[in-house]
Amino acid sequence: MSPPVAPVRQDWMREHNLSLTLSAVLDASEPVSRAQVAARTGLSRAAVTNLVDRLVEAGLVRELAPVALQRGRPSVPLVPVARTVAALGLEVNVDYLGVRAVDLTGEVIAEQVLHADLRGSEPAVVAARLGRVTGEVRSRAVALGARIAGSTLALPGLLDSSSVLRTAPNLGWRDLDAIGLLPAELVGGAVGFTVANEADLAARAEIRARRSEDGRPSFFYVSGEIGIGGARVLGGALSAGSHGWAGEVGHVVVGSSPTAPSVLTRLEDVAGQRALIRNAQLPEDAPFSDLLEAVAQGSPAAVAAVRQAGRALGIALAAVAHISDIDEAVLGGTFAALFDTVAGPVEAALAELVVFSDWVPVAVTRARAGDYAAMTGAAHTVIDRLVARPSVWLTAS
Repeated sequence: MSPPVAPVRQDWMREHNLSLTLSAVLDASEPVSRAQVAARTGLSRAAVTNLVDRLVEAGLVRELAPVALQRGRPSVPLVPVARTVAALGLEVNVDYLGVRAVDLTGEVIAEQVLHADLRGSEPAVVAARLGRVTGEVRSRAVALGARIAGSTLALPGLLDSSSVLRTAPNLGWRDLDAIGLLPAELVGGAVGFTVANEADLAARAEIRARRSEDGRPSFFYVSGEIGIGGARVLGGALSAGSHGWAGEVGHVVVGSSPTAPSVLTRLEDVAGQRALIRNAQLPEDAPFSDLLEAVAQGSPAAVAAVRQAGRALGIALAAVAHISDIDEAVLGGTFAALFDTVAGPVEAALAELVVFSDWVPVAVTRARAGDYAAMTGAAHTVIDRLVARPSVWLTAS
């Protein structure tokens, strides 16, 4: 065994243990006592008492009324404090932009969404609009007594490790410094500002939504919007690939033109929101709600368009299954709203095409994270950064 390359610093150990303790309280499905925190973290009860006292003083954790036990001293349950911390999740997508403020309990304490066609838009113009919305949501959260921990921005495109948006085809943006889009004083806080892919962040929200029931879930998440993104989750953690670009299922080729075999059809060309509306024989500028209504009323064209999209999605997911060995596909966004109509064709295509489906069929399920999942996931990444480095919050308190 090689010797350690450096000593473990005492302040690092203190930070690590503080993070363990805060995580144990935040991740618990019901209030936990100091003794339970000690059992879950492996820390001594004396150490946990000291750490909890610091978190209580900082306004991150609070104590509930003591609960009498059959033996011994009463137990004091611990829970996250509501509305003291606000994590901002921002998103720019093709047909909307918005901001959601989430506190440590997971409650949405303020939000605003503006719907607009942002295809071919100027980044500076969109950033100005997003900045105004961010300022309004931030002010509402502060008015409730919260302090801003930081922000994460979700974008529908490829971002590299330096937060440069290499391409967002449906927005028409390319090689853009995403961190520089918004002023630091607007989106900053104790844990700062980061940028990430929209589908990855939606998948993070889905992980959190499933954690209490599924523990550390594994699935492939499909984010259906104007474009279609995806994210692979293994054991409750995102598996984003060497460059963070894994999961771009919308660009998977699912066919070609019968009259021009060299013209390839990508999944987004059949199952993207605009393609669905066009194939449903609705006006080109019709809102997605019109498609939902048409499907609910049994419009033959609308139902056929959705089922065709489901078949194409199943073909794309079969390719993902063969490469990544997935056993569950979670449909979010557009596909969650259309789940009752789209899921059947997806399941049929997977059963037909996946070579191991006779032994391990790929389940198709509806996303649980709710609307604007990427904004929720973005806010939770801020909370995760706070949990990883709670001392920055304690220092600022």
